[in-house]
Amino acid sequence: MAVRIVTDSTADIPAQVASELGICVVPLYVHFGDQTYRDGVDITPSEFYHKLATNKSLPTTSTVAPGEFAQVYDSLAEQTDEILVIVISAELSATYQAALQGKELREARGCRVEVVDSRLVVMALGLTVIAAAREAQEGATLDQLTHRAKGIASRAHLRMAFDTLEYARKGGRIGRAQALLGTLLNFKPILTLKDGAVAPVARERTRAKAVEHLRRFAAGFTDIREMAVEYATTPEEAIALAEHLNPVFPKERIYISTIGSVMGTHVGPGALGVAVLEGE
Repeated sequence: MAVRIVTDSTADIPAQVASELGICVVPLYVHFGDQTYRDGVDITPSEFYHKLATNKSLPTTSTVAPGEFAQVYDSLAEQTDEILVIVISAELSATYQAALQGKELREARGCRVEVVDSRLVVMALGLTVIAAAREAQEGATLDQLTHRAKGIASRAHLRMAFDTLEYARKGGRIGRAQALLGTLLNFKPILTLKDGAVAPVARERTRAKAVEHLRRFAAGFTDIREMAVEYATTPEEAIALAEHLNPVFPKERIYISTIGSVMGTHVGPGALGVAVLEGE
């Protein structure tokens, strides 16, 4: 039986891709007041961004309880005896710890479970999970995949353009980019991930220059295995960026993804990102 791959909803993997590759996506939670929604299950991205724009108070997010992870493992144990879990950076969420604790609570002890802290998020995580799922379908063992996943994650790179860092600041996920807050004025910040945490890269004066920064970033790689463009509220911008990247990577192979409600809470409307998975 093939190894089953589990990730969390912050990976933003398109639903059809997850289904085709047999990836189990565990939804995290977003809360508007006393209303709780499972990311991508009870609330779609478009519904979320509408609520974000119309609610006076900002939503909050939370991770999955260890017992919920245990239930996922026990359910998958009916189909496999090996499970690999690849989740959002432990620097950004308690999901990694919950996934680890879930191992101890499961009833299906005959099923091996390994948990990897990707040190990534959004489609940088998504591309890593997709690559691992493809290798699982090709017959890689759990031990092989656990080792390989860490190497794959180290070759995943992310840049994201923001209209504002206010959502990241209020959500407490701003990390090293905190230093930018007092100097941005009308600049458009570009952030990345460094050592699993959010880090600043650049400040562009206009939205067009910010998008061009993303294009140059992706075009700077000479060996691209996978690429994704993802957006919060501007699908036409994401499609146009994929078109502009066609000379360096076939646009038909570029994943177009929507930033889900949990990460949308922290990045806000207008966020646009590019993730690149380098070849070995």
